Amino acid sequence: MSGNTSIERLYNGLNQVFHGNRDVLEKTIAAFITGGHILIEDMPGTGKTTIGRTLAKLIEGAEFKRIQFTPDLLPYDITGMDVWDEERRDFVFRPGPVFADIVLADEINRTTPKVQSALLEAMAESQVTVGNHTHPLSMPFLVIATQNPVETEGTYPLPAAQKDRFMLLLHPGYPDRKTEYTIVTNNPSRKMLPNLKPVCTVDVITALQRSAGEVHVDNRIIRCAVDIAAALREHPDTAFGVSTRGILMLVDAMRGLALVRGRDYVIDQDIADLAVETYAHRIRLSSGTSQAEAIVADLAAREIRRICHD
Repeated sequence: MSGNTSIERLYNGLNQVFHGNRDVLEKTIAAFITGGHILIEDMPGTGKTTIGRTLAKLIEGAEFKRIQFTPDLLPYDITGMDVWDEERRDFVFRPGPVFADIVLADEINRTTPKVQSALLEAMAESQVTVGNHTHPLSMPFLVIATQNPVETEGTYPLPAAQKDRFMLLLHPGYPDRKTEYTIVTNNPSRKMLPNLKPVCTVDVITALQRSAGEVHVDNRIIRCAVDIAAALREHPDTAFGVSTRGILMLVDAMRGLALVRGRDYVIDQDIADLAVETYAHRIRLSSGTSQAEAIVADLAAREIRRICHD
């Protein structure tokens, strides 16, 4: 864990409520301090929404909003809208829930593509356009979106352009038996989360984002990230490859993870730990039997071995 006190406090605070998954917590913090957004996909009841709630509680001055995505949701339910003000005799903008520092987009695949695209602009541009006016969002700005992979009836799969806006796709999974016993015994989301105290401020997060941008990435690591993406595009099972944006996001995520782990430079292990979570959700396979995660992991391991011997 990082020697940075603020990062350690964030991790320890998250770990009080979301037990037993160091990997997910480290990568959540890494994405946050590099300006990335996170898509969490897993079974119901595995703590997907707890991560966002806990993170917001730990940051003094951070505003948290939860959006429950449903089929009848409309774009202005997210962005806000212009409302006629009788006193002013003019339209006044009433901001929607996307105007927060941390936004939990719960079950994002249960709403229509039109509503999903409203969130897309906010994630891509950190702003919302309503009518003829553009409204900037607060900074820092993090979207944590969740989706349930087992219930497909009545859902709208995220289009490639939307998936590409997420820096990481995380799968928390079930906890091990010992951790699950502790969770059931202590029920941290009910007993500990309401009493959680802030451990840092929004200004500290902004400073961490600047620090993450200064983390050194050697050219051979950057070449490795590019070569993995190229190999994925050329793979016979790939119908749609990794975008250049995806490569940039992998480099940023590596910077964040290095800082979380107490370094001001990126190493081979960082790309090994992040390639799957950054690249797999960006590719579309032509074969129904192949698994994107397995293909990315295999190609990443091959390219990392190659640069280690150069």
